[in-house]
Amino acid sequence: MKPTRKQEIIQVAASLFKEKGYSAVSMRDIAQAMDIKAASLYNHISGKQEILSTLILEVAKAFTNKMSAITLETLTPLQKIEKVIEIHIDITVNYSENIATLNNDWMHLEGDDLERVVKMREDYEENFRSIIKQGVAQGDIKPQHPEVILFSILSTLRTLYLWNEKRGKMDVNVLKKDMVSVLIKGIA
Repeated sequence: MKPTRKQEIIQVAASLFKEKGYSAVSMRDIAQAMDIKAASLYNHISGKQEILSTLILEVAKAFTNKMSAITLETLTPLQKIEKVIEIHIDITVNYSENIATLNNDWMHLEGDDLERVVKMREDYEENFRSIIKQGVAQGDIKPQHPEVILFSILSTLRTLYLWNEKRGKMDVNVLKKDMVSVLIKGIA
């Protein structure tokens, strides 16, 4: 299905945001990349803030919804962590430009959108933390500080979009299998 003009604008902006950063991109830059006049953009979109919100909220909602579903499943904590890692990989591979914007430019959101994203992130991390704590309590996970485990896994997953591009975009199934293994079992 052919994307709408609004979707085209958002996609072009996403590429520019990823390349230059939100602050360095103007509506004029987006229009120029699309070979149209800047004023024409406003027929389809209210401005950069709407683009930013659309890009970030799309992936933030995807992460939040997937995490909520995982927390309700009757799986072991390790199985839940495997699923979380796999979801991160899927979303990163399918929405790398959104992920770049989420990671690098979320702080430029304004008002309710900023509050929503911060709340979604906090809830997501708290759900992940709870899964880790449950795994430690059950003896499935080594008795290490849950914050260190959370940080180690999330910092790796949050930068996956950069690493994967530099490596020529690895096969998603290889990423899932090997990243789950390394992040859960370690390397020794």
